[in-house]
Amino acid sequence: MSADNSPGGPAAEARRRDQDDDDALGELGYRPELRRTLGNFHTFAAGISYISILTGTFQLFYFGVSFGGPAYWWSWPMVFCGQLMVALCFCELAARYPVAGSIYNWAKKMGGPHVGWLGGWMMMTATMVTLSAVALAYQITLPQIDDWFQFVGDGSGRNDQAANAVLLGSVLILFSTLVNAFGVKLMARINSAGVFIELIAAVALIVFLAAHITRGPSTALTETYGLGSGQSLGYFGAFLTASLASAYVMYGFDTASSLGEESHDPGRNAPRAILRALIASFLIGAFILLFALLAVPDLHAEELSTGGLQYVVLATLGDTVGEVFLWAVVVAITVCVLAVQAAGIRLMFAMARDNNLPAGSQLAKVSPRFGTPVVPAVLIGVVGVVILVVNINQPQIFSVITSIAIIMIYLAYLLVTVPMLLRRLRGDREPREGAFSLGRWGLPVNVAAVLWGAAMSLNLAWPRAEVYNATGPQHWYLRWGAFLFIGVVALGGFAYYWFVQRHRTGVLAEHRFETRDPAGPAAPPSPPAV
Repeated sequence: MSADNSPGGPAAEARRRDQDDDDALGELGYRPELRRTLGNFHTFAAGISYISILTGTFQLFYFGVSFGGPAYWWSWPMVFCGQLMVALCFCELAARYPVAGSIYNWAKKMGGPHVGWLGGWMMMTATMVTLSAVALAYQITLPQIDDWFQFVGDGSGRNDQAANAVLLGSVLILFSTLVNAFGVKLMARINSAGVFIELIAAVALIVFLAAHITRGPSTALTETYGLGSGQSLGYFGAFLTASLASAYVMYGFDTASSLGEESHDPGRNAPRAILRALIASFLIGAFILLFALLAVPDLHAEELSTGGLQYVVLATLGDTVGEVFLWAVVVAITVCVLAVQAAGIRLMFAMARDNNLPAGSQLAKVSPRFGTPVVPAVLIGVVGVVILVVNINQPQIFSVITSIAIIMIYLAYLLVTVPMLLRRLRGDREPREGAFSLGRWGLPVNVAAVLWGAAMSLNLAWPRAEVYNATGPQHWYLRWGAFLFIGVVALGGFAYYWFVQRHRTGVLAEHRFETRDPAGPAAPPSPPAV
C-alpha cells in the first residue's frame, strides 16, 4: 500500500474530510449530488472574480470622481472595513455549512424557512440583474480598444451605444451559459485562468501607474472639487453618494462558499477563500485607484468624470500599453460574468431542491453527463438577455434597477447576519468543532456587520436624483425606485411563497438525505417545513 493511500496518508485524509463535509450536508437534509472537483485556488478565484476589481473599478471610477472628487478614494477602505465584518460572519457559516446557494441556506438555518426563502428570492433576483449589468461593461471597454467593436452605427446615434451594449452583452451571456452548462470543472478552469491573468495585469497596472506618479497623496486624496458646498450635509453628503462606487464593487465574496458542494475540504478552505478574495480585492483596488489619481496628467480633467479609469490608463500609459491593460479588463469582465452566473445557478438549484420554486424538480435536476444543473444555467441566461433588452430604449430605468439589485444583495446579507446575531444573543451558536470561529469576537463583529449592512443599504437606497433620476425629466417613481421596486419584489414574491409555495416546501425525495440503520430500512423522511 502506498503512503498516499495508507490509512494515515494524504489521500485517505482527503477522503475523510470529504466525508465529513458530506455529513455536514446531510445535517441540512441533502444527499451529495454535485461532483467535488474544485481545489483551493478554484474557490478563491470564484470569489475574487465575482468581486472583479478590474471590472468594478473601471466601470465605476467615473461615478466616484463625479460625485466625490478624487477624495472619494477614502470610501474604498470604509466599505472594506464594513464588508470585512460581514465576511467574518460568513466564514463561520461557511465552515459549518459548506453548501450550494450559501446565502439561502444560511438564512434558512439562522432564521427559519420563511427568512431563508426571502433571502434566497432577493439574492436570486438581484443576481440575474447583476449578470446583465456586468455584461454591459463590455460596451464601456471594447469600443475604446477599437472602433470595430461598435457594430451598431458609429456610436453617435441616440441608441447606438445602448443597442451595441445589448449585442455585446448577449454574446457574453451566451458564452457564459454554455460554459456553466458544460460543468463546473470547465467553468472553474476558464475562471481560474482568467483570474490569474487579471491578478497579473492588476499588479502590472499598479507598477506602471506608480512609475508615472506626478503628485503626492496629500494633494490627490484631499481634492474634493468643492462638491457638496451649499448642501445641508456639505461634503459628507457628496462623499456618501460617491461611496456607492465602492459599495457597488465589494460584494459577492460569498461565492467562494456557494461552490462548497463541489469543492474538496470546503469547511476549511471556503472561509479562507472568502477572506483572501475580499482582502486581495481591497488591496489591489486601493492601489489601482490611488496610483491612478497620483499619475493622471491632469487631476482636474473633465475626462475623469466621463472616460473614467479607461481615460487615465490611456492618457498616462499611452495607447499601446493602455490597450493591453484594457484587454485584461475584458478578460476580467468575462470571468466576472462566469462567476455571477455560476453563483446564481447554485442558488436556484438550492432553492429548487427544497421545492421552493415552481417546477422545482426540473430546476434541481443535475445532468448525469455534465454534473451540473443545466436548466438553471439556461433560464438565468435567458432572463439576463431579456433584462439587457430593456437597456435599448430605457437606459435610465435599467440603471435604476441595476442600483437596486446591489441593495437587494446587501439586504440578503442582512437576512443572514441579523438572525445570526439573534441566535448569538440567545446563546444558540455552536461553531463546527475545529473549524473557523470568531470566538469571543463573534458578538461585536456580528453587531458591526448588522449596523454596517443596515446603514449602507439605507445609503444605497436614499432617493437621490443624481443616482435614480440622473437625466430629465424628473419622475418621483424613479427617485423612490429603490423602495418601490424592492417593496414589489419582496412583498410580491413573499406573498406567492406564503399562499402557494410554502405548502409544498420540503426537500424533494430525489435529493433527500436518508439515514440508514444497519439492521433496518431507511428512516422515514421528515415532514415538509411550513
